[in-house]
Amino acid sequence: MPAPTVYELFAIKYATHERGAHENFVFRDVHDAPMPLDFYVWVARSAERTFVIDTGFSEATGRRRERTILRNPREGLAAVGVDAAAVEHVILTHMHYDHVGNFENFPRATFHLQDREMAYATGRYMCHGRLRAPFDVENVTGLVRALYRGRVAFHDGFEQLDSGLSVHLVGGHSHGLQIVRVHTARGWVVIASDAAHFYAHMETGNPFPIVLNVGEMLEGHRTCHRLADSARHVVPGHDPLVLRRYPAPSPEVEGIVARLDAMPAE
Repeated sequence: MPAPTVYELFAIKYATHERGAHENFVFRDVHDAPMPLDFYVWVARSAERTFVIDTGFSEATGRRRERTILRNPREGLAAVGVDAAAVEHVILTHMHYDHVGNFENFPRATFHLQDREMAYATGRYMCHGRLRAPFDVENVTGLVRALYRGRVAFHDGFEQLDSGLSVHLVGGHSHGLQIVRVHTARGWVVIASDAAHFYAHMETGNPFPIVLNVGEMLEGHRTCHRLADSARHVVPGHDPLVLRRYPAPSPEVEGIVARLDAMPAE
């Protein structure tokens, strides 16, 4: 059997939001201190294929939700040599406002999504305001439009998209949340996305409070670790520590881009 494809893997920060630690855990038995969220998109690139993972929110959405946008995700992708307009494959981990949008940046892309996530975002649970809150209707309808243009590929659980890249349904945070397993020079890395916002969620078993099913979220932590080569191969979705632990590909993008195919410093 041939060896799996080796991918370069990057995390690209495009926005941030100040929060306190007590806002970031279901069980609030934590000492309160500043604990900001960083917002990322990710790129997995081999010699043959490029996958963008999530597309980020727009400036208008950032203003409306009082998030500090630092750069259009398109600019972050350009920093690692990826032209968003030429990208053919985008994996959407889920449909919350900060992970899907900016469709105009990706005119050629097919969007890869779990069946369960589209059903959730357009079904009866959206009758409840608190469950609707993480979604933006324009992004949901934008993805429906992409579907009717033949540009959405649905997956049901596990799907191998390439010998070195696969998606895995975990749910929890959102009903159809999927994580991405990527084969790199240092082994199998898992982009957890919002299966775990911070390293601390996996280390303490105390998950993020925007959650549909706490049990699924905690099982999702286990799945991340089962699919990765080690705990140091699991990358959470919003932790500022990612940019501190992983090296930048060049000094020019220090604090913006991290190489996840390199071993972390801690």
